[in-house]
Amino acid sequence: MGMVGGGRGAFIGGVHRMAAALDGQIELVCGAFSSNAERSKLSGADLFLPPERVYGSYAEMIETEKKLPEDVRMDFISIVTPNHVHFGPAKMALENGFHVVSDKPLCFDLEEAKELERLVKETGLIFALTHNYTGYPMVKQARAMVRNGDIGEVRKVVVEYPQGWLATKLEDSDQKQAAWRTDPKRSGIAGAMGDIGTHAENLAEYITGLQITELCADISTFVDGRLLDDDGNVLLHFDNGAKGILHASQISVGEENDLNIRVYGTKGGLQWFQQEPNTLIVKWMDKPTEIMRTGVGNLYPAAQAHTRIPAGHPEGYLEAFGNIYRNFAKCVQARLAGETPEPIYQDFPTVSDGVRGMEFIYKVIESGKSNQKWVKF
Repeated sequence: MGMVGGGRGAFIGGVHRMAAALDGQIELVCGAFSSNAERSKLSGADLFLPPERVYGSYAEMIETEKKLPEDVRMDFISIVTPNHVHFGPAKMALENGFHVVSDKPLCFDLEEAKELERLVKETGLIFALTHNYTGYPMVKQARAMVRNGDIGEVRKVVVEYPQGWLATKLEDSDQKQAAWRTDPKRSGIAGAMGDIGTHAENLAEYITGLQITELCADISTFVDGRLLDDDGNVLLHFDNGAKGILHASQISVGEENDLNIRVYGTKGGLQWFQQEPNTLIVKWMDKPTEIMRTGVGNLYPAAQAHTRIPAGHPEGYLEAFGNIYRNFAKCVQARLAGETPEPIYQDFPTVSDGVRGMEFIYKVIESGKSNQKWVKF
């Protein structure tokens, strides 16, 4: 793996490195860790990389690595930069034969996203987008239960993602995360809806297997002087006729990272909370509520394959993130060996999921600004 971004002081870069290293299948061999060449070199030294494999720019890294022997050079790049620096390295990597893992959202704007989707289809290279919440075993159990018809036909989806960390104008301090996530020049046209609303959208479509066809959004910016939205409420219509509610907020005081989802079908319902990830609550029309736990009982193969440790040992954020990297690694390894990866390892968000996420952002903002509230998705 070669990394773009994620240098000193970067939160998400450390997360990606830990997740990638979790199974011992991926080695960080090089990086361009900052747009500042000196800072990149210092960050590479922190990670004990040889100086000649630490680059001043992603372009230098891709060009130099491509010239190295095949058994030495990087196999893929991991992009962990702010949104406005996703497209450039992803495009160049694909054009030069390297697979890609990218943090979400996919790009700065929809035009860039569609260009990347075109390049992935054209090159046939593997592209993973780190919507990491899809990596939890009990999310995969919920998905399998819906697919198997256990809860009947889906009628109602309620997905929520409240946080409280931006309840004040934190971006006016030295807080790096707040500064770029609230800056339209680096984040794009949306704030909370682009940052965490896309996670909620992706989780709803992943678990149900349905696609949103139209939406109606009410978008707010509560903190005076903030340039992007910090709260939003969205009504959803799905392609099977199901209805949904999505809300994402970063001004919900006291909330930490409370992503949660409820899915109701004709025979039963599912409920999952990210802050209690080992538990899936299953509600039935004609029998008592079930509490399913990671590693306990006869779970579906997709849940079992992504469970790492025995029951009763909490599996959390890093393990879910690691499942995406592990599955991606299995697919790259198979490609390098001229083999077809096992279907269970082909389960990770793709560039097309990223395009849907970008379309979601655009449609939410369009609806939020319009008096004609319902917009086609």
